[in-house]
Amino acid sequence: MAGNTLESVSQDVRALFNKGLGAMERGNLDYAITTFFACLEKEPSLIDVRKYLYVAEVKKYKAGKSGGLVNTLSTVMGTPFMIQALIHIERGAPMKALKILEKILRDAPLNIHFVMLYCRAAEAADMTELAVQTLATAREYFSTNAAFLTKLGHLYMNVSRPTEARGCFEEVHKLKPGDGAVLRDLKNAMATESMTKDWDKATPDASGFQKVRKDSKVAAINEMESKAVRSESDTDALIEDTKAKIQREPGNVNFRRALANHYITQKLFDEAITTLQQAQELRGSADPELDANIGSTVLKKFDYQIAQLGNSNSSAVDKLREQRNEFLFNDIQQRVNKYPNDLTLRYELGVAYCDRGMYNEAIQQFQLSQRNPRWHIKSLYYLGLSFKAKKQYDLALDQFERAASELVAMDNTKKDIFYEMGLIKEAMDDPAGAVEYFKQIYQVDISFKDVAKRVEQGYSK
Repeated sequence: MAGNTLESVSQDVRALFNKGLGAMERGNLDYAITTFFACLEKEPSLIDVRKYLYVAEVKKYKAGKSGGLVNTLSTVMGTPFMIQALIHIERGAPMKALKILEKILRDAPLNIHFVMLYCRAAEAADMTELAVQTLATAREYFSTNAAFLTKLGHLYMNVSRPTEARGCFEEVHKLKPGDGAVLRDLKNAMATESMTKDWDKATPDASGFQKVRKDSKVAAINEMESKAVRSESDTDALIEDTKAKIQREPGNVNFRRALANHYITQKLFDEAITTLQQAQELRGSADPELDANIGSTVLKKFDYQIAQLGNSNSSAVDKLREQRNEFLFNDIQQRVNKYPNDLTLRYELGVAYCDRGMYNEAIQQFQLSQRNPRWHIKSLYYLGLSFKAKKQYDLALDQFERAASELVAMDNTKKDIFYEMGLIKEAMDDPAGAVEYFKQIYQVDISFKDVAKRVEQGYSK
């Protein structure tokens, strides 16, 4: 089955996809990934969603700095799922295989075995372009893997992109200079590329060849969009392509969102803000995602200006930081007033109040935001911090205990909670109680903050 496009699905699915894009832009990759999965539950054949889902997974994986051991373990754990996927492919049910593989790619998007089998399933589902985009996104991580580059080269040939294929086969030829099959692939790609160029020159008006050129351009644009890291020329080309799309469909808000994202990549923040404001006007109604995008773009502009100054002008940097903080605070307040039922905004406003020492106001916001499962634990944590700052230690302990009881693993959040509980016990003149909390951290992470020092001091007493 061929993949559907976003233009062909319901408004609800497009709105969900846009939420995922907005979250991805803000760096909230977990939410973006969850949202893209929700889109695929509603519309399993959406290639665009799968493209962005994979890019988000790779970015998250890279930010986590996971190593080769993770991939080795994931192969062991994922083997049963790979077998299931293979069975589905063999039985002519590649969409089921894609669904299984996407679940294991979520934690190991650069596992070569998962990636290659995913591409096989995509081809079987008549989604060759998805296979191309997936490998193109992962290419920088497998730049010396001859089998990977060969597969990508063959896929490029299958979608009539001989120039990109030639680039792959040239890299493989460097890795395997004496391999006759590689040399044949390279010659075939070069010959096809040469013929395509000759056709372009000889018959510029022939409709058949124009379609080839058009399809090739669209494919090239798709690859640029799928790259985790784009060159400046890539982004310039995407800007021009998106502007052309807006001219053809001036009422399409998604194109303006995309254009704004490209502007941000090029540090053209004013142009991005103007584009988002135009999208806001087109919507003609409240759009929380657009409001959030405008706010985050202004903050990025501040951050860029501060980074450009560096240490050269401390007074100017301090002034910009003050303006940034003031804008952030006012922007969140305005959006909470506009969207009072948005519990994510309530949480963000609570954090802003906390940062300003406005603990009563913060408590009010966190008492609301804890109803959102996504922010439940964090809201309890900040409630504890707020009560602690007000020296209401019994109330603070209640909040921290609630949060800790809902966390099974001793992750960083639970360590922070136990650490704060230890500090509260110290403030309540209960050093033995404090050490018990510090010990629980000490047993799993001796390097966390200063728990080693605090536990060892407890033993010395």
